[in-house]
Amino acid sequence: MITTILFDLDGTLLPMDQEVFVKSYLGLLAQKMAPYGYQSEQLIRALWAGTGAMVKNDGSALNEAVFWKVFAGILGEDVLNDKPLLDEFYRVDFQQARSSCGFDPRAAEAIGQIKAMGFRVALATNPLFPSVATRSRIRWAGLEPEVFELVTTYENSRFCKPNVDYYREILGKLEVSPDRCLMVGNDVGEDMIAETLGMRVFLLTDCLINREQKDISAYPHGSFPELLEYIRDL
Repeated sequence: MITTILFDLDGTLLPMDQEVFVKSYLGLLAQKMAPYGYQSEQLIRALWAGTGAMVKNDGSALNEAVFWKVFAGILGEDVLNDKPLLDEFYRVDFQQARSSCGFDPRAAEAIGQIKAMGFRVALATNPLFPSVATRSRIRWAGLEPEVFELVTTYENSRFCKPNVDYYREILGKLEVSPDRCLMVGNDVGEDMIAETLGMRVFLLTDCLINREQKDISAYPHGSFPELLEYIRDL
């Protein structure tokens, strides 16, 4: 019996075109850091390198440590002194990236109904962002971070999607077996891979990402009404 439902965030609870969002986010970051001597091209290259290192994290360190090691390796150790600037960016300037995202009230409504049914709910968003940025994006989706039993961020995670160890880490923290879990997400490659661990999956197709053009009929899929129907049928 399913007891726990994991939700992706970007493109699932928070509608977005990932390319549009990333362009807005990086533009805002470059604008913020330019007055402090950071050249946008090098800054963005360092950010992508740090992100790539987190995706390849083998679990030997938290994603946060992996990111900053690579980020500082490119920009120089002095960047560590500017961590407060990055924190301020995510608290303030990053909020402008909200305009590059959509909004679907059905997301919060679905979470409310699912919790009312008695399910445990966790946010399994790829932990590439600090907590302050993730909590903001949750609020952009019309939700409060506290509705989730667990929210994965780069401060508390040692793996990233599509590594199945990312899902194993969540299962360990929630102390739940995979056969008791349902993973809901919009990315065929990153979210549906949870099925290989024995989880059930549901593909939310409103902002579908299917890089390898897989046949999605292999997965239960649809929008929020179909998701709720699927959960009720469980």
